[in-house]
Order: sequence, then structure tokens, then C-alpha cells
Amino acid sequence: MNSVILQLAAKYLRWLLLTFAVLALLRGHNDPGGGFIGGLMAGLAVVYRGFAFDTFQVKERLQNIPEWLIAGGLFIILLSFLPSLFLGKTLMTGVWLKIPLPLLGELKLGSPFLFDIGVFFTVIGVTLMFVFSLTQKR
Repeated sequence: MNSVILQLAAKYLRWLLLTFAVLALLRGHNDPGGGFIGGLMAGLAVVYRGFAFDTFQVKERLQNIPEWLIAGGLFIILLSFLPSLFLGKTLMTGVWLKIPLPLLGELKLGSPFLFDIGVFFTVIGVTLMFVFSLTQKR
């Protein structure tokens, strides 16, 4: 598409969508859906650039990135299972690490957040792969 307005908007809206995707990921790690919703938003931010400019150009630029995102996301999901197994708990039980930070209180990191990060990257890869398959020439 050759819309100058859409191309100009894509430059700024893409970063805004990516920012909101990361915020959805960070906010959602204590609530259901953070990794999935954030991954959809991040995938659509890349797809939006394809709509504004040229889908095939974006696809060539990313080449094998969707496959790597899916594989990496699934690997991170598998890593999120390990803390509960090493501690002798049932699979996918949340394990939390509390890190004291001076002047800020304490930072809580847990295996559910690691799981959400894996879902985030997997959904980005699946979204990109789905949209790229729709634009494939036969």
C-alpha cells in the first residue's frame, strides 16, 4: 500500500503498540492473559508495518524469526517448569524468588512470569507466521 499517512502512522504507532505489549506482559503476570495479550499486540505491531509498507519486505527482513520466536518461547515455557520440579513440588506450581532492593522494597520474580514470557514470544511467532502465510504468493 502506498498511503503516506499510514506509513507515517506506522512509524509511531508501532512503538506505541510494542510499549503497550510489554506493559500488558508486565501487568498480566499476576493475572491471566498477560503473555498472550502482550504477544498478540507485539505481533500485530510488526504486522501493522507490513500493512503500511510491504508485507513481503517485512517477511524477507524477518526470514526465520517467527520459527525462532516459537522455539525460544516454548523453551522458556519448559524452563518455567524446572523450579517446581527441583523443589519437589507438583508441575507448574509457582515458585517465587524475593530479592530485596534498597530504597524500593523487594522485587518478586516467579516461575509464572517466566511462563508468561515464553507465551509472549510463542504468540508473537505464531501471529507472524499466520499473517505471513496469508500473504504468501501461490
